[in-house]
Parts: sequence; structure tokens; C-alpha cells
Amino acid sequence: MKILITGATGLIGKEIIRLCEQRGYKVHYLTTSKDKLIETDTVSGFYWNPETQEINEKCLKGIDGIINLAGSSIAQRWTTKNKRKILNSRINSVQLLHKLLVQNSNKVKSIVSASAIGIYPSSFSKEYDEAEQMLSNSFLGKVTKSWEEEIDRLNDLHIRICKLRIGIVLSKKGGALAQITKPIKFGFGAALGSGNQFQSWIHNTDIANLFLFALESNLKGVYNAVAPNPVTNKELTKLIADHLRKPLWLPNVPSIVLKVILGEMAAIALESQKVNNSKILDSGFSFKYEKIENALSDCLS
Repeated sequence: MKILITGATGLIGKEIIRLCEQRGYKVHYLTTSKDKLIETDTVSGFYWNPETQEINEKCLKGIDGIINLAGSSIAQRWTTKNKRKILNSRINSVQLLHKLLVQNSNKVKSIVSASAIGIYPSSFSKEYDEAEQMLSNSFLGKVTKSWEEEIDRLNDLHIRICKLRIGIVLSKKGGALAQITKPIKFGFGAALGSGNQFQSWIHNTDIANLFLFALESNLKGVYNAVAPNPVTNKELTKLIADHLRKPLWLPNVPSIVLKVILGEMAAIALESQKVNNSKILDSGFSFKYEKIENALSDCLS
């Protein structure tokens, strides 16, 4: 199999490339940084610029499936300018992929695209599955909804479209866990807000495997890409502290303090989404890291 990956230089993308090399798959990847272009026997980089709709069309040669991870990080202060960048980076990337496929002959059979569980409203009690009709009116909810709508426009190309709604990705190589762990390491760990907000998570190796599984299994439609056992923020904070052998003596950080420090971006830490993954389990996917304790043991070792 030969796969084209966008957003390949991020945490998930790098892990997918590693797994592709293990499986003998050839990889083409798209990057906006010309200094990140490499060429090996198994991996080839190609330049693109979704903002200007520029792309090296050779990236499509021989491609069987596409994995779309492109999008500016949400972990930046949500100024008007950055909000526009977060949304447009996702929309422009999908539009450029659409144009690439329309204007060039190809044999692409499937596209698996990242999405996010932020599309679901915040709730401390409800458990969400893929049939949920109520969508969040938050900034993240609106971005994810627009992102999925843009991806769905690729259906007119008669290619299988699969969307993976990703939770918090845990990795030993950075990302969200590094930010959560930092204050705990220095003895300033504390639950955020009430601490009762659910945080649906997935280990980086599992999400990378899930993208490849979706391509290999010809999955179509929406799937929640989270591990089977969500935890509350309070539980996650305590487990990290226990693993690091650090005390938790501070009171919870009040929501108002987070909002003063982070502004609207505090929603990342305070919103609650308890997400059900039965659909992806029923498709035959097996998680390596089902329990948060095992995932943390791997990531923090």
C-alpha cells in the first residue's frame, strides 16, 4: 500500500510513518516546510501550501489512500487571528486535497481524516456516541463541525470517507501530556476546575494504528477514536502524580483563574466529553492501551 499523509510531521503523523515502515508501506507526505522534505526508499516528502492552494501534484502518484491530519494546533491563545488560522488551516487543506484529486488522475480508494471529540457538547453526565445529533456551539465545536462538513464534500469523488473523532492524545514525545505533567513534576499539581470533567483519551500508538486500520479495513463514516475507559481530570491528575511520586497538596485551580490566564482557550481543560468507543471496537480494532494506568506507565517511563 502507498499512503499520502498530511500533517505528517506532528506527533500522530510521525508515529503513523514509523508503523508504515514496519509494515512495508510506502509513504508520501505533504509539508509546508521545505526544510522538512526528505527522500528515502520508503518515505518521500512533497511541498504544499494550503493557504495559497499550492501543491506538488507528484505527491499523488501511485497513492491508494490518504490520511489527513493537517491543521494548526488548538494549543495557542485564541485571539481572533489565531482562531481564523485554526479554522482556515483545516478548511484550506481539505479544499486543496479536493482540487488535487479532481484535477489529477488517481487510484485513491479511501480517505481517513482527523476530527475531534470537541464536536460534542460539554456534559458531566452524558455519554456520547457517533449517533449524537446535538453538536457543541463552542469555538472547538464549530471548527470541528465545519471541518467535517468540508471533508464530506469529498464524497462527490466516490471515495470512501472515514472521520476519526480524536480525544486527548497521550504520548511520551510531547503534546498534551507534557503540558499536563509539567506543573505536577514541580510540585504544583492540582485538578482543574471541579476536576469532575471527563477526559476521553487515546495513546499515540493506538491512534496511529487506528488510522491505518481504518484504511486497511475500508472503514466509512464517523468513529470515535478514544480508548475504552475515560477518566475525570481529577483521576488523571492523581494517577500522573502517583506515577511520578509527587504530592498533590494544592486545592483545585478554580475555573475563573484558568479563564483569566488562558482566556477562551480554558475550554480545552474545562469542557467534559465522556465518549463511547463501541463502534470502533465492533469493527474489530483492538487497543494496546485500554487502561489509563498502562498508557501513563508507557508515556512517563
